[in-house]
Amino acid sequence: MNTIIDYVNNLFATLPKTEQLETIKEEMLSNMEDKYNELKRSGKSENEAIGIVISEFGNIDELLSELEIELEEKKDHFPLLSEEEVETFLQTSKKSHKLIGFGVTLCMLGAALLILFLQLPNLSEVAATSIGVTVLLVLVAIAVGLFIYAAMMKEKYKFIEEKGEFSLSFNARQILENKARAYQPTFTLSIIFGVILCILSPVSLFITLAINEDSTSYGVVALLLMVAIAINIFIYYGGTKDSYDRLLKIGEYSVRQKEENKVVGAVAIIVWPLAVCIFLVTGLIYEQWHINWIIFPITGILFGMFSGAYNILKEKK
Repeated sequence: MNTIIDYVNNLFATLPKTEQLETIKEEMLSNMEDKYNELKRSGKSENEAIGIVISEFGNIDELLSELEIELEEKKDHFPLLSEEEVETFLQTSKKSHKLIGFGVTLCMLGAALLILFLQLPNLSEVAATSIGVTVLLVLVAIAVGLFIYAAMMKEKYKFIEEKGEFSLSFNARQILENKARAYQPTFTLSIIFGVILCILSPVSLFITLAINEDSTSYGVVALLLMVAIAINIFIYYGGTKDSYDRLLKIGEYSVRQKEENKVVGAVAIIVWPLAVCIFLVTGLIYEQWHINWIIFPITGILFGMFSGAYNILKEKK
């Protein structure tokens, strides 16, 4: 039934939001639901019932013509994405997220190598700092290049990424929904694995601290590498899930939540880089590696509380 609702929403998406059309939309949905339930009771499968209902009710232009409704203003229809265009967008998104994840890993690796060089006994502090900072800057430069290239790859899909000005054919939507359902278990397992890595990452600190207090920095390196792997997982698998949601216009990409996402996303852009800066400053300057790891779980909890509270307040309004 959700497929029928989405189909009707797409039909009326480009029409003026008048009271008359809203009434027609509600009546159309009600009639289609009655027909759908009748077909299901007669033994039709879900896909068969949906196909028959949509084919019998025709398109919006025929309906408006039959009801002798003339529109004062009719907006341009959004481009209809074919199955090939949908698949191309998904593949491009996967490549883009893979590059972004690798870039983030390079940044984390650069920070880890800087800490590692400072602990090498054969290097003076000046030499270790010079080499470490140089390596860090080179890796960050490569990462920025990857970020720019990933953004350019998706430049032609701005109408999908930013505005959502597109529609899907019935067959394309059915195929996409099936792929999204099949991908859900993979996405769930990847998120679970990434979260476990984040939770276990401080263990390396505890182990090195128990062996030798002077070896704590090596535990920090291991922590950063584990977090880098987790972030890579979140970006790649989460990005793929994000692509499905964008195309289907569900979840955070439904019309109701677009404004909420802008605010939460803007806060995230500030909060997480700030948390990383605090982590590095308290570690490199004040040598608080044994305790400053707690910055990340605290930031995650506070950000989750903010996001949840903001969404609840918006829903009440």
